[in-house]
Amino acid sequence: MTTLARPPVSAIIDRLFAEADAAEARRDADFSSARRAADPKDYRRYYAQLKDQPLPVSRATGKLLYMLARSARARSIVEFGTSFGISTLHLAAALRDNGGGRLIGSEFEPSKLARARENLAAAGLSDLVEIREGDALETLSRDLPDAIDFVLLDGAKSLYPSVLSLLEGRLRSGALILADNADSSPEYLARVRSSANGYLSIAFADDVELSVRLEGQRPGA
Repeated sequence: MTTLARPPVSAIIDRLFAEADAAEARRDADFSSARRAADPKDYRRYYAQLKDQPLPVSRATGKLLYMLARSARARSIVEFGTSFGISTLHLAAALRDNGGGRLIGSEFEPSKLARARENLAAAGLSDLVEIREGDALETLSRDLPDAIDFVLLDGAKSLYPSVLSLLEGRLRSGALILADNADSSPEYLARVRSSANGYLSIAFADDVELSVRLEGQRPGA
């Protein structure tokens, strides 16, 4: 049985998805309030208004994250946008089943960061994860692995191109990038859908863009 399917990880993920479902009833109101309070382009203020919303990946996307990270034998993962840690749990479970590794995440909302760390500790996966507090344009600009195997983009959509630029030079050849709700970032989609930029990319399901880095760091380089 995989780490993902075993307690305590499975129970914590089930609880978090149930809490996200319960929060869905007020999600539209929270988004409307956030838009009134701050332009979505002002991502710090906008997402601060949504600090009580889980904003999780879907259940299907969570399983996909685990499957992709496992099949790629990922040992080095970067996640932009941690929230309460649902996606982080799926990726960290894959690292555990891959024999170990490191996930570096970024979350600027302190209350969400605290929740995510609590969930990872309860799941017994904290040793595999470092979540950095602050703006990803700063936190993911330093002290990264030389070769990155897998990237999840699930933060402020307007920052997808900038975050990719920070990581691009460290992506190994064959690295996978999964961007959630990528339709909200046309600039990002144009970039990864152009083979001239060194990617092969495809829309997957209704809300996911899956890309592979065709030219990058070579293993052992």
